[in-house]
Amino acid sequence: MKTPVELVANTNCEIGENPLWHAETKCVFYLDIAAGTVYEYSPSNHACRPFSRGRVTGGMVAQEDGSLLLFQDGGISILGLDGVQHEVATGLCPQNQRFNDAIADPEGRVYAGAMGGNGRLLRFDPDGKVTELFDGVGIPNGMGFTADLKSMYFTDSTVRRIYKFAYDRRTGELSNRQVFTEIPTDEGVPDGMLVDADGYIWTAIWYGGRVKRYAPDGRLDCEVMVPARQTSAVALGGAELSDLFITTAANCDSSDLQPKDYDVTAPRGGGLYSVQIEGVHGKPAFRSRLSFPLRTT
Repeated sequence: MKTPVELVANTNCEIGENPLWHAETKCVFYLDIAAGTVYEYSPSNHACRPFSRGRVTGGMVAQEDGSLLLFQDGGISILGLDGVQHEVATGLCPQNQRFNDAIADPEGRVYAGAMGGNGRLLRFDPDGKVTELFDGVGIPNGMGFTADLKSMYFTDSTVRRIYKFAYDRRTGELSNRQVFTEIPTDEGVPDGMLVDADGYIWTAIWYGGRVKRYAPDGRLDCEVMVPARQTSAVALGGAELSDLFITTAANCDSSDLQPKDYDVTAPRGGGLYSVQIEGVHGKPAFRSRLSFPLRTT
């Protein structure tokens, strides 16, 4: 059983992305990537406001102290809960257009994709070391960890695949890449994702107007249909971490990744949606413990 999918914030984001439940403020923060805007939505009073405006921002995680770490067009900024943003690193992906999606691990590291050209995945360690893990990625996207913290999921939207890597919690290394699932070409492409408290994987399907939930064994468990075709990312939040928040995008650029019969006249999106699904709960997101300055290797 689930409640109807509801539009809770009609922000008309060009590329709405990266919803993040923030326990201290009891709000969802999310991005409009191209505009560089961070929005804050409060479920308690249904209020939404631009929290900060800055540079193009493709990924976001929370720091241990509750501030937000913004991965931008080659740089990183810290956004305090007072709304003040200051840059702490620059020139981090000169071969690429910008960062796209980011996630913290249980040891306070951050993994961030760099998109445009030869896409890459970078790892940022708490001691400031920056390591390129691999390249050859079309569009680096959603990431998450298995319940036992022995594997990590990583999405390459261009090839429509979610991969599963062996993850070494002690070192942060990734190895033994395998295909976890592949989205059919007529459905769209996998974008942002999350792993819930039961280890199930949720992925937003850009062009598909839906969110898919997969069991840890790769079996498709359920789908949530959204009245916007360009669903981009998901997060579980609310008092019980049982509200599924879904970002969408109003972007109207054409792409070779569009399904053959894609209806360009259908509502694309741009707002934040929410739905409750019985028995589904999230878990608190890991937080970054990065220190600055950074050391690129």
